Amino acid sequence: MALLITDACINCDMCLPECPNTAITEGKKVYEIEPLRCTECVGFYDNPTCIAVCPINCIIPNPQYIESKEELLVKFKALNIV
Repeated sequence: MALLITDACINCDMCLPECPNTAITEGKKVYEIEPLRCTECVGFYDNPTCIAVCPINCIIPNPQYIESKEELLVKFKALNIV
């Protein structure tokens, strides 16, 4: 499933450079994650790097985008033309 940055985000800039799929962008109020680009780092890392670096734990699973690890891997391959 894609991840979601909550309104608790303090715009600290920690997550932005960590996303290997460039799914994180600056939103109007807080950073946002593009669900069609987010693979939860499947294909790159064992765990989502944005969650690992977030100092306030405001990145959560996006309940609107439930995907299995296999589906995330398919998305990774499509995004990276592997």
